[in-house]
Formats: sequence, structure tokens, C-alpha cells
Amino acid sequence: MEFWAMVAHESDSGIVLTRQQVDEDFLGPGDVTIKVHYSSANYKDGLAITAGGGVVRKYPIVPGIDITGEVVSSDDDEFAPGDLVVAHGYDIGVSHNGGYAEYARVPADWVVKLEGLSTRDAAAIGTAGFTAALSVQALLDRGLTHEAGAILVTGATGGVGTVAIDILSGLDFEVIASTGKTDANELLSEIGANEVIGRLPEDPAAKLRPLAKAQWAGAIDSVGGRSLAYILSAIGYGGAVAASGLTGGSDLPTTVMPFILRGVALIGIDSAYVPIEKRREVWAALGKELRPQHLSTLERYAPVTEATTVLHAIQSGTHTGRTVLGVAGEF
Repeated sequence: MEFWAMVAHESDSGIVLTRQQVDEDFLGPGDVTIKVHYSSANYKDGLAITAGGGVVRKYPIVPGIDITGEVVSSDDDEFAPGDLVVAHGYDIGVSHNGGYAEYARVPADWVVKLEGLSTRDAAAIGTAGFTAALSVQALLDRGLTHEAGAILVTGATGGVGTVAIDILSGLDFEVIASTGKTDANELLSEIGANEVIGRLPEDPAAKLRPLAKAQWAGAIDSVGGRSLAYILSAIGYGGAVAASGLTGGSDLPTTVMPFILRGVALIGIDSAYVPIEKRREVWAALGKELRPQHLSTLERYAPVTEATTVLHAIQSGTHTGRTVLGVAGEF
């Protein structure tokens, strides 16, 4: 079997993503072979085609940390030809060929059957939306309800931020969206944000206080750094922050005050190595009670052959929402 793939290669000028015909041996090990319908564009995929990006262990590789499609063969009884599935995380697109190809092969314990979602819906949600769902679930598990007060979402125009706003709004939370993009108010309001504010803290040079006036019951943060430190100081008693990113830096210049005087919880969110049973539970919820209501608003579409352009937009900070990359029929 021969098929088309977008393959990242090292070259003298950096990492180049090229359209290439490959054979079945290129798929690598795995129990489940998937005909890929869609993948998506993520910041991590952008790093995979960036020299010194630090995520890919060895080239050449097919990027695409999200895979959605139809099972064509399986050595595991859990899956049968025709099953619609999603696979993401683990080593996909990092050291194991990912979704930017007509076919993918992965271990069965990386695969989730879709319930209540199409393969395109699942690609629109993708790793970013799954991370958002994990973050929302973490706040719910903490005991936060919509009666507790507003939830802040930082990095609000990104993949995690937009889906988090959409899910929280569907659960009747008051949502405050924080973004540096002044032209995003209409979109963020449309998907459920009750208020849109700028980046935090408002004065980037201001000295951070150990405790600020309590403003939010909780937060979903994909920025980190000084922004996260400021947010922690302004969370109300018994609140929580689900943190999944560090675009604002990995340092956290905070004190123990929010934790010991207000009982605030800082919950780290990892999506790459979530155990498969938990992963399947969250995806089932994404097809039901945590289902985003505005995927068609958040989603953009591009053929996978245009992945380089989309990924550069994500890295430059000009991209908003989620881009589904069509694979089937696009080569």
C-alpha cells in the first residue's frame, strides 16, 4: 500500500514539511490502522516543523498530534473496521508518525471510539479542546459551580481558551475572557464570554501583591508566568486555577499566601499522558455534557497540504480558534 503524507525533514535551511508518497512500512508499529479523515493545527505541531523546537526526537516524521478517522484494520478486539475514532497525545507527532497522512497506525491503548461526535467535530476539539475539557472537569471536581462566581479564561482566543469558554458557557458559568487581541471581542462574546478584558496584570511592570482583591471563583490559564501569579492572588476563597500553558513564561513569582490564607488550589493539566481510561471518559463527556456548542464558529478549515502556513500563523500569534486540517481527499 502506498499513500500520501506530509513529512517533516531536516535540511540545511531548517525543518521542511513536504508532500511525499510513502509505503506501509512507513506507518511504524501499532495495533490499529486508521484511515485519517482530519487532523488539526496545534502549537506543538508548529514546534515540530521548527528547528530547535524541542518536541521531535528524530526526523523524518509525520506531524499531527491529533488523528481522527475510520479504523481499517485492528489486531485488538476493542476496535473493528468502520469504527470512528480519535487518537492524540502520547508519542503521536513527536516520535510516532501523526495525523498529517492518509493513514496512521497506533497502539490500541492510544485510541478512543467516538460517541456523539463526528470525526470533524473531534478534530475541531482536538488536543486543545481536550485540554480545555480536562481543565473544566478539574474545576468541577474541585466543587465549583456557576453559583460560586465568575471563571476567568486567559489566552482566550487560543485553542484551549476558546473551547474552555464554550464549554463553561454551556454549563451556565459566568465567563471572563482575557486576551491581548483587541479585535476578538465579538467572537468571544458569541461563544459565551460575558466580559472581555485585556491581558493580566493590566500593568505588566507593576509589583505583584501576595494577595489582591478576590475577583474570580476560578480560572483556566494557558499563559503562566506573571499572569498566573497575579491570577492566583485574585482568586476567591476555596477557588482553583487549572493551568496548562506557559506562553507567558515558566517562572511563577508568587507566594504561599493564596494557598494558605484562601485555600486556593493550583491544578496542573497535562493532556499528553492522561491514562487511556480517563481519556475515554473525557471524550465521552465531550460528546454529551461537556460538548462545545459553537464548534462551527470556532472552526476554520484548510487542506493538510497548507499545514505549514497555518502553523506559522499559530506561532506568530495571529491565529484564533481551531483549524481543522482535512486529510481525506486533499492530497
